[in-house]
Amino acid sequence: MKMKPSVANTKAIRVALPRSNRRERRRVETRERIYRAALRIFAERGFLDATVEDITEAADVGKGTFFNYFPTKEHVLVTFGEERIAAIERALGIAKAGKEPVLPVIKELATSLVGQSGENAALLRAIYAAHASCAPVRAGLQERLRQGRHLLAQIFALAQKRGEVRRDLSALELARLTQLVFHGVTLSWSMNPDTPLPQTAEDVWELFCPRISADNVPSNTRRGRKRKS
Repeated sequence: MKMKPSVANTKAIRVALPRSNRRERRRVETRERIYRAALRIFAERGFLDATVEDITEAADVGKGTFFNYFPTKEHVLVTFGEERIAAIERALGIAKAGKEPVLPVIKELATSLVGQSGENAALLRAIYAAHASCAPVRAGLQERLRQGRHLLAQIFALAQKRGEVRRDLSALELARLTQLVFHGVTLSWSMNPDTPLPQTAEDVWELFCPRISADNVPSNTRRGRKRKS
């Protein structure tokens, strides 16, 4: 026979749940504070010169607290990359769920990913320097690029299926080229931030988009080119 919980037990459950929620909320807030402080320190001092002590001082936490959330400072950049993967996953979900054109979804994704740095040229330079000089960071970047490329290829495949995007190139190749173009935009802008980054990305898209449109396939294009993933 199943026993009903007593009034005392029911009250205990009601009290325990909010406490658990508060603890989780504090954990999320602490992790976010450390993460944002780390990005700020990277922008100010560069990734290589920044120390865990610099980050914990800026976040007003102890070193032990930092290591509870990030095993190393390199893992902060892993989180930075994971945010971008999550954005592509969200865009893929939107493209799959709707019957609207897919190209606007790709445009929004490409231009918003560029702007996720908060238009902080110093932070972008620090991240690119870390990729160039730190093998573990570079390996992580290559893996995230691969993941993002395959997710983006799924979006392009939907656009091809709906007749919006040229089909002489594979969806994976279109994804690779899009990554190259917009990584180039962020790198170039970080070196010379003379215009707002979102506007720069929009302008590049207006040049880039007609070249991938189904209505504009060059006659001399080699059909069916394939590249390794």
